Amino acid sequence: MLQISGSMKGRVASAPGLLLACALALLAGCAGAPRQGMSVPQASVPPMPATRAPVRIDAAEREATVARAMLLVNTPYRYGGNTPEGGFDCSGLVSYVLAQGTLERLPRSTAQWAAASTPVADLQRGDLVFFNTSGAPYSHMGIYVGDGQFVHAPSSGGTVRKDRLASRYFAQRFTGARSVFEH
Repeated sequence: MLQISGSMKGRVASAPGLLLACALALLAGCAGAPRQGMSVPQASVPPMPATRAPVRIDAAEREATVARAMLLVNTPYRYGGNTPEGGFDCSGLVSYVLAQGTLERLPRSTAQWAAASTPVADLQRGDLVFFNTSGAPYSHMGIYVGDGQFVHAPSSGGTVRKDRLASRYFAQRFTGARSVFEH
């Protein structure tokens, strides 16, 4: 949900090559050999029951997913938002990023995402991470981008940002990691 002020529109419109170059640089930086995944701490949350067939996205989309998520950092938060222009909430961000890699109809809410994904014990770039931030096990989510960090749309008045899973706030609220990628 990137909002562009009137004074910025001319500069952004005149720099499409710069945006493309940034996207390619991110993808090139991610093209190295994959590292072993991060071991996921065991959460004391009951597993989310499947209420629909799992979402299955080609594993080749993992790095593109991470790159798209990183390009949206600093986009303003908006409850119910699901576009760069209109803003994002956490599940809107995930839906937008993953929709670019599939034609499949995707879930919208965090609980729907949890139900349509499969648990993982070895966290890989592009996997989904879930948190209990409001009394419900799957009330917040983000996209794992590696090195113990994830991208998410945190709260009203904020922006899409990258945070550490081990931060005091998120480590205490972590409820699990799940994947939509075919292995």
